[in-house]
Amino acid sequence: MKNLIIRKATSEDKVELLSLEQKVVEAERPYNASIKTKNATYYDLNHLLLDDDSNLLVAEINGVIIGSGYGQIRGSKKSLEHSTHTYLGFMYVEIEYRGLGINKMIMDNLIDWSKNRGVVDLYLDVYDANDAAIRAYKKVGFTKTLVEMKINLSD
Repeated sequence: MKNLIIRKATSEDKVELLSLEQKVVEAERPYNASIKTKNATYYDLNHLLLDDDSNLLVAEINGVIIGSGYGQIRGSKKSLEHSTHTYLGFMYVEIEYRGLGINKMIMDNLIDWSKNRGVVDLYLDVYDANDAAIRAYKKVGFTKTLVEMKINLSD
């Protein structure tokens, strides 16, 4: 795609990242009625921008940020063979740019970053009913491994 770049986010991108975060929240609200209707936030952007074990990327076309994603190296459960893994999050591409492989480019970049850091196990969360996202992640090679279940007793 002409004029598309994938780059590390900077603190100068924070306003645009906050806007994208709200788009992620809105996109996921239909899958989870427990998401706050006001002031819902998912990410500690300051930490993601400054942490050596995090890599927050943006996709940009002609100076406009149209997508995002991060990888963060975390400690793994003691029961697993690997001691660390990369958790992927904030995977978002503006609606008009979906289907062009931008999410895959961001993920490939984060996978390469993980490998360069010696981490080969990657995880992410996705709502079970979000078929489009699941298809996108499967294209990169992800498989379903665990299903989170929930009950709300206030009903």
